[in-house]
Amino acid sequence: MLRLRSFLPRRLILAFVAIAVLAPAAFSQTKASPKTADWGIVIQKKDIGTTATFYPYTLNGKPMEIFAVRASDGTIRTALNTCQVCYGSGRGYYKQEANVFVCQNCGNRFSLDQIEKIKGGCNPVPVLGEDKTNLGDSIGISKAYLTSVAPYFARWKR
Repeated sequence: MLRLRSFLPRRLILAFVAIAVLAPAAFSQTKASPKTADWGIVIQKKDIGTTATFYPYTLNGKPMEIFAVRASDGTIRTALNTCQVCYGSGRGYYKQEANVFVCQNCGNRFSLDQIEKIKGGCNPVPVLGEDKTNLGDSIGISKAYLTSVAPYFARWKR
């Protein structure tokens, strides 16, 4: 009897250890997650600061670009590097000067902290929450979304 009692706790301990080690892997495999191939652009959050990082993308031989920048509140803001008004000119893209983005077509100046906050008018086309996915340490922008915004870059001459 004494042997049986000492054997049972060991078995239980081994079973709990096995569950603790194997369960997270089993659950993570069943969780639906987008495939790497779904992303046109992946932005590493640790690489984003107050100076914009530009991410090129090519679709059917046509160049496109998205930028990401960290606003003064610490959030990461993303936008197409093209203007909502001037994109048709081909020169409606932005260059950063300190905390301001300047449209290279009309000269409009747009504050870094306004990116994703203001839509319409002469400012960068925002890539909003529903158009990007938080992947933990990174942000994914899907190929499908990039395809949908390709007309903004039809005449782009960056």
